[in-house]
Amino acid sequence: MLTSRWIAGLGIAVLAGAVTACGTTAPAGDEATGPAPTTAGQATSAPATSSPPTPRATATGLPEVLSGTRQVTIVRVDGFESGLSIGDDGRLGEVDGDEGRQLFVPIPLDGRLFLIESYRGGGGGPGTGEPVCWRVRNPGDGQSLSVEGADCDASDPRQRFEIVTADTGTENTFVISNSSAYLRTSTRSGLILEEQGDGSPTPDGFRFNDNGPAPTN
Repeated sequence: MLTSRWIAGLGIAVLAGAVTACGTTAPAGDEATGPAPTTAGQATSAPATSSPPTPRATATGLPEVLSGTRQVTIVRVDGFESGLSIGDDGRLGEVDGDEGRQLFVPIPLDGRLFLIESYRGGGGGPGTGEPVCWRVRNPGDGQSLSVEGADCDASDPRQRFEIVTADTGTENTFVISNSSAYLRTSTRSGLILEEQGDGSPTPDGFRFNDNGPAPTN
């Protein structure tokens, strides 16, 4: 919400006395005070300019949204208003509303590997409940790999996701993968994990939006 305000100022000049004769000099105490006029050719100071903000990074060199101390929402770059959520069916998908677990905390493990915790909308403080974590789901029937929620276990390879900066030129935009299978959207199957090969679609980029301090349990 934008707030505007106005301030009006009124200057009042008080004439203390009249000059009785032409050429009479006013006493020093009667001289008007105020800013000196700018003469032609006089240099004026340029308004200060501010530098563009720089991305915040941790001591490890990771962006702050990957530090494990911030909770984020995740939006596919081409997903418009849809955000990622682990739904009541336990699967990671895209939603337009507020259903499911839409707050995520990437926990750094080794290098660019992360455990991704998922919380409901009450995140941001104590009392949020235990998280569930992303885990690769292999249906084993020829269907595509997907992501589901599971009890958090950093030693489980299926829960160790690589998050690297996407080549989009946009801050806090990443590609996400597990064992060389990249997260992307499929018209038929929704969000899936797919290995890259000749002719494979380009993996989707995902924007991580900072939503404040990570929940404390």
